[in-house]
Amino acid sequence: MKKLILLALFFINGFAFGQHQHHEGMSMPGIKKQTEKNPKADTTKPMDHSGHPGMKMDDSMKSMQSLNHGLTMDTTMGMTHSLSRYLSMNRNGSGTSWHPDNTPMYAYMSHPTSKGWSYMLHYAIYLRYTSQNVNNADRRGHGQQLGAPNWFMGMAQRKVGQRGLFQVRAMLSLDPLTVGNGGYPLLFQTGETYKGQPLIDKQHPHDLVSELSVSYSHAFSKDIDLYGYVGYPGEPALGPPAFMHRISSFNNPDAPLSHHWQDASHILFGVATVGFRYKWVKIEGSTFKGREPDENRYNFDKPTFNSYSYRLSINPSPALALQFSQGFLTDPEEAHPGENVTRTTASVLHSKGLGPGRYVSSAFVWGRNGHDGVGENSYLAESSLQIDRIAFYGRYENVRKSAEELGIHSEEVSQGVNAGSIYTINNLTLGLNYRIAQHFNTDLVLGAQVTGSIPDQYLESNIYGKTPISGQIYLRLTPSLMTMNKMHRMNGHHSN
Repeated sequence: MKKLILLALFFINGFAFGQHQHHEGMSMPGIKKQTEKNPKADTTKPMDHSGHPGMKMDDSMKSMQSLNHGLTMDTTMGMTHSLSRYLSMNRNGSGTSWHPDNTPMYAYMSHPTSKGWSYMLHYAIYLRYTSQNVNNADRRGHGQQLGAPNWFMGMAQRKVGQRGLFQVRAMLSLDPLTVGNGGYPLLFQTGETYKGQPLIDKQHPHDLVSELSVSYSHAFSKDIDLYGYVGYPGEPALGPPAFMHRISSFNNPDAPLSHHWQDASHILFGVATVGFRYKWVKIEGSTFKGREPDENRYNFDKPTFNSYSYRLSINPSPALALQFSQGFLTDPEEAHPGENVTRTTASVLHSKGLGPGRYVSSAFVWGRNGHDGVGENSYLAESSLQIDRIAFYGRYENVRKSAEELGIHSEEVSQGVNAGSIYTINNLTLGLNYRIAQHFNTDLVLGAQVTGSIPDQYLESNIYGKTPISGQIYLRLTPSLMTMNKMHRMNGHHSN
């Protein structure tokens, strides 16, 4: 069954790989820039993976970039990576994590000011109606909501001297107002609390202030960077880029069921990270507050640096980003006071351009929480195929959750089942959306998706009903895809 589900999900990825030989690539590799010999060259293609417009991508440049695994020379034009003057800004993930260099960007960006500052803003607002467990109206988890999950992130960056790079970043979310302090309905989701009770079959809202961070990077050469990052709140070096910042997850308004096994540490009140990059390999370590944010979504929790993590990141090509990380979290969950967790994750992210306005982006993520000598695994595979105005996307998850995690109380359990019993849940989401309007570099997208769940037999028979089905429709507002044409305009260049 799992093989069939994975095949159904990744047909779009297989199709996209089959098409790449007919295109030079999009969003970032293989873009021909405007030259004197070709004054009318197409500048509407998405940005090349160097992240710097105006650089001629002839064969020698491509060869040099191939040898350097996508690294580029420093430039005074525009914005670079958050933590390196010599890496593409497309590699930016949440916190200090890495995306592939080919990752598309949906953002507004300014050219450098007279004082050398560059600015970027990106966001996502979903106005959506969701209905959970629609085919089992008399069972647990059945519910609806009209809400608006959202987030906004702004960055300001400037170069310092010949080798330094300074950046300030802020992320906000109005989730507490637009979906409520109790979160939004999401079948089989667990984690955090509301009014002292565990949130079950609900996704918690994010804090109003989800990141306030500063970072400084020093380039010893084009191949070597040393950097520091401090956030209050911020994200430690643990896990892949958080789900709302992965382009493979960009079209899906829902948080993964495996969120608290893989990337739940993306909002912690007190984070300090030091990292070292050599060419296309990075090693970093963090100390941070292990406890996740409290129920008050508007305050700043007291920082306590009682937890640690490390992460190894490798980008062997512009299309791939790999990471392995492990965190030792002190007392992370409000619902399990005094319980320390060892979280281990590994991920592979892939992005490939298929032509102007076309790309495929995928992620494979494994996460494990261990405590008291036991642990449970989670697996996620997601992919998104963008073809001009239309996108096809999917997400498959396999997670294992205990009876206690799912809130199955003693009166609900049958003989031989206890709070430590473990249940497997398989979830498959398939969706599509269509861009219905584009004005002022802003997209309005109409989308719909459906989720089918196959939980363990006990959950089906006694709690949730047969093969729960959930669905939603939404309007999404975001910046448009960054293109070479937009980059030229922002930096004061105009095509003929």
